[in-house]
Amino acid sequence: MSTEADARRGQDALTDAGLLSPVRAGTPAEEAVSDLAWLQAMLDAEAALARAQAGLGTLPKAAADTITRAARAENLDLRELALAARETANPVVGLVQALTRVVAAEDARAAGDTRGPGDARAAEYVHRGSTSQDILDTGAMLVAARTLRLIRADLGRTAAALARLAGAHRDTAMAGRTLALQAVPTTFGLKAAGWRQLVLDADERLARIADGGLPVSLGGAAGTLAGYLEYARIDGAASDGAGTGGAGTGGAAEQDPGAYLDRLVEAYAAETGLARPALPWHVLRTPVADLAAALAFTAGALGKIAVDVQNLSRTEVGEVAEPAAAGRGSSSAMPHKRNPVLSTLLRSAALQVPVLATGLVQCLVSEDERSAGAWHAEWQLLREALRLVGGAAHTAVELAEGLSARPERMRANLMLTGSQVVSERIAAVLAPELGKAAAKQLLTRVSAAAEESGRPLHELLAGEPVLEGRWSGAELAALCDPAAYTGGAGALVDRALRSSN
Repeated sequence: MSTEADARRGQDALTDAGLLSPVRAGTPAEEAVSDLAWLQAMLDAEAALARAQAGLGTLPKAAADTITRAARAENLDLRELALAARETANPVVGLVQALTRVVAAEDARAAGDTRGPGDARAAEYVHRGSTSQDILDTGAMLVAARTLRLIRADLGRTAAALARLAGAHRDTAMAGRTLALQAVPTTFGLKAAGWRQLVLDADERLARIADGGLPVSLGGAAGTLAGYLEYARIDGAASDGAGTGGAGTGGAAEQDPGAYLDRLVEAYAAETGLARPALPWHVLRTPVADLAAALAFTAGALGKIAVDVQNLSRTEVGEVAEPAAAGRGSSSAMPHKRNPVLSTLLRSAALQVPVLATGLVQCLVSEDERSAGAWHAEWQLLREALRLVGGAAHTAVELAEGLSARPERMRANLMLTGSQVVSERIAAVLAPELGKAAAKQLLTRVSAAAEESGRPLHELLAGEPVLEGRWSGAELAALCDPAAYTGGAGALVDRALRSSN
């Protein structure tokens, strides 16, 4: 085997390709939270910080431009950074060193151009006044924001598909089941509308996070932003003297630090597209805890759909079927089987994400002004939660858009108990004539007889002397028709589709 092939094989051995997590394998979210994506997000955070400082006159614009051009993941060695992170407990230290070298090389290449002599020192301004946690946390929020956009787009498609199912099957009667047994009739339209509502609820929670709950991180070494202020005083004063920066910036940072910090955080938020936090949040982990909760809810909402589809797909039930695809759902031992693969993938994510979310919320218990371990424990948990939910949302689109309902099986299953599924209705009708207790006793006895004999309930009721002359056989048959006892299901579907359009 060639050296190149050996190297490729060695790299493959270190890559999490999704072999044990098929729900996210090959989905857009997987790429959005990859190591490469995370690296690029941290570089984006560094570049945005330089541009924000340059906009306030405390960093040369040419330096910010150079840093932005250099801040590309392809310019750095990902594996080298990962290994270097073992020596510092986080990847940002090595990233800053590597980025500084790239910027210095860019400086050297630009040394002979028409820029001023100060502009050739961009490497000095990399990570100016910052700290590792500001960059990694801001990068994490960028990764989350980009992944949430993918998730929400998929949830939108899923909700639209479920709306179509709900409308098409508004009056398709099926057995409502409680505690695993048939209870009273419902409609498949109402079930699909309920699934859709869960998807909309999940999207609403993610929207609240995406639209204001993902903030930049700007706190400096211990949450006071002292480094940012000090460099602003030094660099701003130098810029003021040279006439190349914002007038009086250095003095302003020194005389009114609060005002300068407000402007810096505002500028950083604008450069990244993230929100502005009320305070530095190095150990105030509300953004991560809120994101974790929303992701856990989303996974659970999709998991509820998955469990219902699995149960309705059972051979003995057969009321729905997942979309077919060549080779999908095949068994290694049983050629006749076509397993409900999509719902299985969704359920697997739904069972994992709440556990990950618990770990993330647990990291709220962070000591001092920077944590030695709690912060570090978040990274992989957050990445896994994002990509599992992203994979599940992408899978849910295919499931919802291709799910087949089988009304004939729903009707057949409704009749399995000889109309006992509408005993609640019959009791309500008989009670005014016979009395509540007598009606219940009669129905209990007749239902047992129907189950034992297999005869329809309405036939047995028609033979009861106490009911003779009160209702005709046709009236009793209509009374026992499950499709005629779906309550307000149709109106509820209409309301759900109307209120959330």
